[in-house]
Amino acid sequence: MNNIKVEDFKVSSQIKISDLSTSYDLGADKKDIKNALRDVSEQLADIQNAMYAHGKYAVLFCIQGMDTAGKDSLIREVFKEFNVRGIVAHSFKKPTNLELKHDYLWRHYIALPARGKFGIFNRTHYENVLVTRVHPEYLMYENMPGINSVNDVNEEFWEKRFEEINNFEKHIADNGTIVFKFFLNISKEEQKNRLLRRLNRPDKHWKFSSDDLKERKLWDKYQACYEDAINNTSKPHAPWYNIPADDKPTARYIVARILYDTLLKYKDIREPELPPKEKANINVYKEQLKNE
Repeated sequence: MNNIKVEDFKVSSQIKISDLSTSYDLGADKKDIKNALRDVSEQLADIQNAMYAHGKYAVLFCIQGMDTAGKDSLIREVFKEFNVRGIVAHSFKKPTNLELKHDYLWRHYIALPARGKFGIFNRTHYENVLVTRVHPEYLMYENMPGINSVNDVNEEFWEKRFEEINNFEKHIADNGTIVFKFFLNISKEEQKNRLLRRLNRPDKHWKFSSDDLKERKLWDKYQACYEDAINNTSKPHAPWYNIPADDKPTARYIVARILYDTLLKYKDIREPELPPKEKANINVYKEQLKNE
């Protein structure tokens, strides 16, 4: 299998999504990729166990992508080997009445992982500069001062939101949260194939909604909004990673590898040692248990 480099997927300069490939050749078949993913997932689980005991860092795993990009299955496969005590997942849907009574970042703040845990945001705070940008009428539900109609929503409004999101991520990064943001980059043709698969398989019908076809017609607008959001918010403390996602096993492995290779650089993440007095008496404690 070909080695991959984290930097090849990290967005460190301005991008144009149409210039990015949605496929990637790992030089291996699906079975080998699946086995490699399992190995990396087990190694990630070991890091998470050490993080849990260490208690100084949290990981925020953010995943975005068009419908059918493979977000749910990627989360399932990448984190399959994790101890459930160390991972918390949130899937952000339409805001509730309570959430709408707060600012748009509130529900994300209260869902942040505690130190020692992995937090997964399946769809994220970026919905507030993606879906609401494609459908600005949704902003009216937020009942914000100075925003009385969609005519009040201008470029300055979106620039302010990008700044607020950058400040949010900088704040949590400065306080021990390691932020990963993954854009699952799927082609329009592959999305069509996956939607057809849902329609052709009765056991997948529950995943389909006619709204999927309505949103598909807005493909170009969504791509432009993703591009703008990524270019404005990929920062050293919270970088975006562009993940070619036309092949699901490949995308899963690349994401897992980026997580592992990045976290491996945190040399201070390690299981704490016993206090010297306790450590010195380990053999005494063993004997006590044996002689019960």
